[in-house]
Amino acid sequence: MKIKLSDHFTYKKIFAFVLPPVIMMVITSIYGVVDGFFISNCVGKPEFAAINLVYPFIMILGGTGFMIGTGGTALVSKTLGEGDEKRANELFTMMITFCVLLGVLLTVFGIVFIRPICKILKATDEMMGDCVLYGSIVIAFTPFFMLQSNFHSFLSAAEKPRMGLVVTIIAGCTNAVLDALFIVVFKWELVGAALATGIGQVVGGVIPFLYFVKPNKSRLKFVKPKLEFKPILQACTNGSSELLTNVSSSIVSMLYNVQLMLFYKEDGVAAYGVLMYVQFIFVAIEIGYSIGMAPVVGYNYGAQNKPELQNVFKKSITTMSICGIVLTGAAELLAVPLAKFFVGYDKVLFDLTVDAFRIYSFVFIFSGINIFSSGFFTALNNGLVSAILSFLRALVFQTLFVFLLPALFGAEGIWYASIATESLAFITSVIFLLALKNKYEYIKTRKSADLGKTMELND
Repeated sequence: MKIKLSDHFTYKKIFAFVLPPVIMMVITSIYGVVDGFFISNCVGKPEFAAINLVYPFIMILGGTGFMIGTGGTALVSKTLGEGDEKRANELFTMMITFCVLLGVLLTVFGIVFIRPICKILKATDEMMGDCVLYGSIVIAFTPFFMLQSNFHSFLSAAEKPRMGLVVTIIAGCTNAVLDALFIVVFKWELVGAALATGIGQVVGGVIPFLYFVKPNKSRLKFVKPKLEFKPILQACTNGSSELLTNVSSSIVSMLYNVQLMLFYKEDGVAAYGVLMYVQFIFVAIEIGYSIGMAPVVGYNYGAQNKPELQNVFKKSITTMSICGIVLTGAAELLAVPLAKFFVGYDKVLFDLTVDAFRIYSFVFIFSGINIFSSGFFTALNNGLVSAILSFLRALVFQTLFVFLLPALFGAEGIWYASIATESLAFITSVIFLLALKNKYEYIKTRKSADLGKTMELND
């Protein structure tokens, strides 16, 4: 079924359109999960704790790609909605060029500063070597990771989400197969895990790049590259919420690890690593939906099609609400089997992970609405509101509760911190959505309903 950005979106069309980016995000999230599984079960618990300690820093660097991709897609989609395809292609080419250049700079920065960063993260002497080894290799592939993140968003705007899905499946399978080969067969341990992840990212970044280099039938094409400061700044501002989310989440993960080392030592970091793997996959569903719908929102905003904007908003809020309940139930049901899958070899660690899982699973009730709200304002090219929502949710509230709740309730309070965060973030999201509904008219009013009837009669 060919779906265009200008279509009227029923639930069937929405699910068909967002399914590829959802699966793409899930598979991308599985990269780290696959590494974690093989390292935990085939290498050892200290190495497993080491990669979980350094992984947030890696995500801070790679998360810049999400900023350029989501912010750039919002700008490109809006331009397409305004009918200027030539300018949209110029903007698209500019964003990809900027992504590659920035990726190279971040790679150099990351490799130079990885050791002092690991010291700040309280890596023990025994963990330091493993943290630096794994982190340095994965960081070397940062430009490809950023490209892959960019194309996740731009392929939806190009009306080629299925291609993005196929590429991501190939990249994910590459990562999994190489993990098994390098770690289990060749016994390369952390080096093998890092190389498998990096090579998977090369596949995910290079294939879409080659597609757009050649003549294609999508809505987006590469043209002669040039760099303009204003559009890049606008795209970065639009996508700043995604960068803030990645950076803040990574910083908070570091704070969690510091607290967990204090209360639970190595076992706490390992247990939290399992929770993060599950969160990566579950939240990837919600992020994938938000990424998939962003071009639709941006296009209809640019075309001033308010009735369709209202339709997409209403259906998305309903979908994210149901998704949150389903994911929470799934997390509760999967607590024991997933803990056994990752750390079943250690009884103490297994019990700690299950207990943490039972508490932590309730974060998914509100996370979908919170993620969509931020992405929705990005698609509307309101990067400021999107950034405020992300900053409060991902950094301010998390930092507050990760220190406050353990101080009040002891070690177990750590696992409740994210629940308190998502609850408060939900209230904040609702406040902003209601406060700006008249400006963007994404909630149906009598005036907009009359406009919609007039458009139907004209059709």
